[in-house]
Amino acid sequence: MNLFGDSDYLEKLSLKGDPLERLEKVVDFECFRPTLNRIFKYDLKNKSHGGRPPYDLVLMLKILILQRLYNLSDDAMEYQMIYRISFRRFLKIDDKVPDAKTIWNFRNQLSKSNRGNWLFSAFQEKIESQGMIAHKGQIVDATFIEAPKQRNPKDENELIKANRVPVNWTKNKRAQKDTAARWTIKGNERHYGYKNHIAIDTKSKFVKNYQTTPANVHDSQVIGVLVDPDEITLADSAYQNKATPKGAELFTCLKNTHSKSLKADDKMFNKIISKIRVRIEHVFGFVENSMHGSSLRSIGFDRAVLNTDLTNLTYNLLRHEQVKRLNLKTWR
Repeated sequence: MNLFGDSDYLEKLSLKGDPLERLEKVVDFECFRPTLNRIFKYDLKNKSHGGRPPYDLVLMLKILILQRLYNLSDDAMEYQMIYRISFRRFLKIDDKVPDAKTIWNFRNQLSKSNRGNWLFSAFQEKIESQGMIAHKGQIVDATFIEAPKQRNPKDENELIKANRVPVNWTKNKRAQKDTAARWTIKGNERHYGYKNHIAIDTKSKFVKNYQTTPANVHDSQVIGVLVDPDEITLADSAYQNKATPKGAELFTCLKNTHSKSLKADDKMFNKIISKIRVRIEHVFGFVENSMHGSSLRSIGFDRAVLNTDLTNLTYNLLRHEQVKRLNLKTWR
């Protein structure tokens, strides 16, 4: 299989509009190499101690970004790299395709490093330097990340809830159990897994900051680490009367009380706040629809955190391409 031999297909693909080609044109993925080298402590003078050299770090990161964009398993990703010419062009690969085990190993190493957020920060610096973030306000909210459900006896679940591990669990069994994911109820729906708490720039809709927590952590518990105290913050009523950083201004929709109904001015205020705050729903909607959701296939808190790192990074990459293509004035 040769990309040069597929030039006619590539040309037709470009004419149809290849989103990966558009992304490649506006994002220099080499900007991640210094960060990847730091994470993996990559010795450029000694790439291998014999045997097959490792795959390029930037290539492997791009594979993880594709995985997150299309929400693919490792086996499905390997197949799609062989099958889809658009993937091979984006990755700049020909016959030599990393297999599912190689992808798993790379992601596992990145997960164990607990430094996936460094990659998010590296791109954040890039868009900050281009003046694409307005810093004229922020919106906070959270969304659920569904995890594979665990089936444990009641006594074991009680221990897990108390952050303890059953003594009869072997090392292999512990590796197959998620002791950090939690159940919660919102409305009439039950959720199991984690939450992606985000703060977005009001004007540009770029994700500025985020935190990963078990699903049962209330949104308001992380607002202190999410928001920039120098910017106005918009949130839903769940954040009302909650602790915010000193000097921060928090605006939430007002609620009726048993003794007092909202006045016309209060309703108008809520309408204005809601009209702006809905922009964060655009972000969650994009992840759910264009990025095929953010549910987990893996177990464990570290892997959930990396999934969130990659979700928010991939969203910002795609938002960056959209801003550039549509010539949006996000700093105004």
